Parts: sequence; structure tokens; C-alpha cells
Amino acid sequence: MFSRYRYTWNMHLDTPLKNLPRVTSRYAKVLEKLELFTVRDLLFHLPFRYDDFRRTVALSEDCLDQNVTVEGRITRAKNVRTWKKRLTITEVFVEDENGNQLKAVWFNQLYILDSLRVGTIVRLSGKLSLDDTVFSMNNPAWERAARDATNTGRLVPIYPETKGLTSKWLRWQIKTLLELAQDMPDVLSDEIREKFHLYDIFTALTQLHFPESREKLLRSQKRMAFQEMFLVQMQTQKIKKTWSGKKSLPIAFDEKLIQGFVKKMPFTLTDAQRKATFEILKDLEKPKPMNRLLNGDVGSGKTVVAAAAALQAISAGHQVAIMAPTEVLAKQHFESFCELFKDYNINIALLTNSYKSIRHPEDGAQSDEESASGNLKPNYNKALDKHKADSSFRKSGTQNDVRKELLKKISLGEINLIIGTHALIQKDVTFKNLALVIIDEQHRFGVAQRAALQQETADINDGDKKSIPHLLTMTATPIPRTLSIAFFGSLDLSILDEMPKNRKPIITTVVAPDEQEKIYEFIRSEIKKGPASTRGDDRSSTRGGRQAFVILPLVEESLSESMVDVKAATQEHARLSEFVFPEFKLGLLHGRLKPKEKESVMHKFKDKEFDILVSTSVVEVGVDIPNATVMIIENAERFGLSQLHQFRGRVGRSDLQSYCFLFSQTKSVRLRALEKTNDGFVIAEADLKLRGPGQFFGLVQSGLPDITMENLTNVKLIKFAREEAAAILSDDPQLKKHPVIQDALQKFSDKIHLE
Repeated sequence: MFSRYRYTWNMHLDTPLKNLPRVTSRYAKVLEKLELFTVRDLLFHLPFRYDDFRRTVALSEDCLDQNVTVEGRITRAKNVRTWKKRLTITEVFVEDENGNQLKAVWFNQLYILDSLRVGTIVRLSGKLSLDDTVFSMNNPAWERAARDATNTGRLVPIYPETKGLTSKWLRWQIKTLLELAQDMPDVLSDEIREKFHLYDIFTALTQLHFPESREKLLRSQKRMAFQEMFLVQMQTQKIKKTWSGKKSLPIAFDEKLIQGFVKKMPFTLTDAQRKATFEILKDLEKPKPMNRLLNGDVGSGKTVVAAAAALQAISAGHQVAIMAPTEVLAKQHFESFCELFKDYNINIALLTNSYKSIRHPEDGAQSDEESASGNLKPNYNKALDKHKADSSFRKSGTQNDVRKELLKKISLGEINLIIGTHALIQKDVTFKNLALVIIDEQHRFGVAQRAALQQETADINDGDKKSIPHLLTMTATPIPRTLSIAFFGSLDLSILDEMPKNRKPIITTVVAPDEQEKIYEFIRSEIKKGPASTRGDDRSSTRGGRQAFVILPLVEESLSESMVDVKAATQEHARLSEFVFPEFKLGLLHGRLKPKEKESVMHKFKDKEFDILVSTSVVEVGVDIPNATVMIIENAERFGLSQLHQFRGRVGRSDLQSYCFLFSQTKSVRLRALEKTNDGFVIAEADLKLRGPGQFFGLVQSGLPDITMENLTNVKLIKFAREEAAAILSDDPQLKKHPVIQDALQKFSDKIHLE
């Protein structure tokens, strides 16, 4: 209580960190970078690992190359300036109880001598080594022996840091503030904690920051993981309950219509496609809105399943909207659906910031088969892409006029199928009778966008204020079962885990540096295969109908590509063009290009104006280049297995044999998994085990703490958390009796998005 009287007596959990006496304005700004604003935030800034310095030893060669703690008296201390390297080396000599000497060394830390003076008894923790005949430690953790062990002699917490903020400073602050956690309301009731043998919140936080033992640390981590997963399940079940309480227009399943559509396909649907289509069409019959995720591996045929759902809704007289994360994918969907619906009387529009296009069917006679199943006419052309955005449209105002005209047609119900980007949910877009919204590659939308998409779907002006549209989301990222249980509790799930029978497995090979020339020669022969190019330049005779990708990793892991990445891609493009494939034409794609430039590159590649596309990892998921049969992935060891599988899915889009070569600088056993299987779900499970859920799912996307992510494979924990959440919501749907949970859920919802 004495320390609380001196330092924390006038503070509480919501005290701003900038108001703490030991937090300067400089530290306050740095803390804000980590989104730490209050005492509560700081107490929940949990360590991501621990240095084990529990073993205190007398100096001995038996302890070399081990992390240990040594206690002794300082006999000498000095700073040494090395002018050649412009370093200041601090050397402190410590004598242990047996008279043995230890030399501790720090670089450019002059201030250390202010605290480590001759005669002081100290604890030093670090890896023990031998410098000639003298025991030594480089950059050890240290503190005076008279103080309680905080930085040495224990399991020492290491925190997420940023420039200007060290774990040592964080430990110092957190230790003085931890007692305030005694006043923290506990999200988990006494009954739940007793049932699952969980610590109370104060004990858990104390043991997480300064664990007394490995056992208590693990028990605390289990408690926090249970709490976060409990809130995840509470949130997903609340979303599901709210969604199912709304109304939607029931759309009858016209079996004859769908059978006729399926018969027109140039391929046979897989059993998985048939099952998923049936599940979706049965959902559409219900008066409550569908909220289903269609999870299919790359190339598994999600588009056809979505098209069947769209056709059913349109044939019943309703509008359908399809949303993609990028203009490239939106335009590709536009072209695909125009082709799929070429025999039907369906007006299709493309609406993005750059494109406003309409596909108008021609007049034609109706066949008997289609007359029987609805007012759908055959024999219509492909899209009339009359209104591409270019400078002349923008300058003249024509582009704006085109948008106004298109919006008018949508609002009047003259457009049956509207395809676009997030431009579809802008306020000036209104529909006459929107009954189905399809969101493709939903994981590619930013966290903030995804958090709003479902609500915006509910709020969209669909022409009927009493109901909301059915919602179908799609992703080509195979989701392991444990993650789907944890994260997608609010969604019904349909899985496409079969590939079309005409698809040949992609032959994948890990390639060492000394074998790369052979692969270049193979690619040369592959590109020359197939029909001759019709391009009329002087090199067309050497180029055939097949194409290749070369993918480079990001140098810096960031949301946008750095200039370093662009330079690396540009240099590789130049090297391959000049020295490796001078007879071919190479395109270049990277994240610094403007959207229109990216799209131009992709269209040129699709139209065979480029034989090889050199790209950073921005190459679109879902982009369909049937002609591309070869892919090289440079420095493949830097990617996760699931991401490599996604890249690999850009080839093998036709009945031609395709190849993926993983160029690796290391002998990576991990990469061999891709040689063995093309099954994305098997690869996703392997990736989950190898890298853990945090890296697999992307902490940026989930917002969940590391401790929770590490426990996402614990199916039993998720099951228990779900049962407890369901029991509480069943008794108290509005959580009026559980204000602590309600408050925690609100804070949780602000930072976490669950599909």
C-alpha cells in the first residue's frame, strides 16, 4: 500500500498515460504509436516472449553458451572509445563469490556507468562466453542486487517495442501500475473461472508480466486465451442472432432453370459445387437473410456457384450486386458473367471508379425450354464496354454523365446484375429491388472495410425497407477447420474441396540456385509451345501461345510496397529482359503503379502482348490467365505455404499442364509440402502447424493478441468458450445482467472484426 500511496493513489485504470508523472511527452507520443493511451491499455500490452534467466550460477566453464544469471561486486568500470569504428564500449568487471571475474560489455550506452559504479553488487543475466581466458557477457540485462528481480534472475518479459521504447522501460512502468489491476472488473464470472480452473484477471495479468514459474505463466496464458475466445464467440453469436432476426425476400428454387443453366456449362460440375449450389439456393428460399461463406480452393469453381445463385434471384425479378476488392477483379467478373449469361435476357453493368459499362442483350427468339422456366431469352452478345474511363471522358464531363445514367438505370431496375468495387455501397447508389449481394475475396478488403461491409449490406438502399438482401461471401483462401470454428461462427459455411476433372495438378519443384539455368531453358521451350502469336512485331515468330509469371517477395513487410521492392522488381525485370529472355517481351507489375496502370499491364498480359510477367506479390488473387502455364517464385522461403499456394493458383487455369518452380536460397524442408500436394486445405493445415495461427491468419486482419492466436488450434477451448457464451446469451440476449461483458464486448468490437 505504501507504493500505491506514493505513486498510484490518485490513479485509476482509465488514467491517460500522458498524465503519469514518469511519462514524458516524448514517451507519450511513442506509446500512442503502439495504441497505448490509458493505464488499462498498458496493463494489457502483454509480452510476446520471455528470456529465461532463472538460473543463478557461480562462474564456471560448465555454464558456457547458456543463459544464466551471475551476482557479484563491481571491481572495475570504464568507457573505451574506439575512433576507427566510432563506438564507445562500456566494460564492467564483476567478481563473484568465488573470486572469479566476469567482463560485461555494452556498446554506445555511456549512461550505464552512472549506475554501475565500483563496489556496487549487481545481477547480470545473459549468455555466458569466454573471451580468451576471461568469462564475458555481451549486452547483458542488469540491475542492482538489492532490488527485487525485474530484469534479471527470473522469467523476464519481452514486449512488442518501437523506436524509443524498450522492454526494460515498459517493465519498470508496468510493475508500478500492476496493483491497479486489483480494481479491474473480471469479464469471466466466478462460476466460469471455477469450472475451468482459471485465474482471476489480477492474478493472470501479474503472472503474465512477471511470472513466478513456467506453470503459472501457461495457466495465465490459458485464461487470457479463454477470455478472448469467449468474447469472439459472444460476438459471432450476437451477429448471427441479429442477422437471423431480420427479414429477406424468399426466392423460390426453380429446379428446371438451374438444371438448364448447368447443362449449358462446357464442363461437369463437381459434387462439391453441386452441394454448395444446393445449400445456397435453399438458403435463398428462406424469409430470413442468407449469411453464407463459400470457401473454395483456387480454381475450384466458385464463380459458377455464385452465377447459379445470381441467375435464380434475377429470374425471380430481383437485382443482384457482386462486389470485388479491386477494379481488375471486378472487370474480370464482368467479363465472366457476360459470358456465363450470354444466352439470357440479363442486363449487366460494371460500376467502379474508373469503369461504367453496360452489357445490353440483343433481341432474339425464346426457346421452349427457357420459356417454361421464366422470362429469359437466348442469343445475346458479350459486353459492350463503351465507356472506359480515360482523360477525354474526365475532362469533358462525359464520365460523370455516364455514371448518372447508369445509376438511374440501376434505381429503375433496368439493370439486373451490377458488378463493381466498394463503389457499389456509396450513398448515391440506390437499387429498385436488390435481393442478393455477393462479396468476392472478402479477406482482401481492409479491416475497416470488412467491418462495415455486412452492416452496409443490411443498410443498402435495396428498394424494400422491410427486408435486407441475402449475403454470400467468397474466399479462395482455404481455411483450416479450427480457424473456421473460431472465426466464422456467425456464418454458414459451404466448402469447395474438389477441383474440376479437366484440371491437371500443377507440377511443383523446389529449385536450388545452381539449377536455375535449367529452369530458364525449360521456360523458353514452354513459351514457344502452342499456337503462334498473332502480334505483328518483329519477334512474334519466336513466341508461342504460352506464358509465364515471375513473382518476387516483398523486401519490407508492409501494407504498401517500399521503393526497395519496386527497385528489386525493376532490376529483375531488366536482368531477365536483357540477359535471360531477350527474345521475349516482359511486363512489370508492382504496388507503386496506379490502379489503371496495373490493370493495363494485366490486360496486356492476358492479351498475350507480354510473354512473361515479372511481378511483386501484388498479383491479384483470382486473376484468370488460362494461357499462363509456368510460374517462378523467387526467394520462396520468405513466403508462407498458403501464400505460395495462392500464387501457384495463377497458373493451371486450363487443361494444359502447368508448372511452378520455387527458387530458394536455402534447403527448406517446409517447401517440400507443395511438391507433394495441390490440395489447398491440406497445405493450409500444414501452414497453420508450421507458422502458427498468428502468421497464418495475419494479426493485422484479426486484431487478436498473440496469446489468443497461439491457442486457436485448441478446439476444446473454443468449444467450451462457445458453450459458455451461448448459455449467457440464451438467458440474457441483451446482456443487461452482464454489464462487464457488455462493456468488454463493445471495446472488443471496436478493434476486432469477425465475418
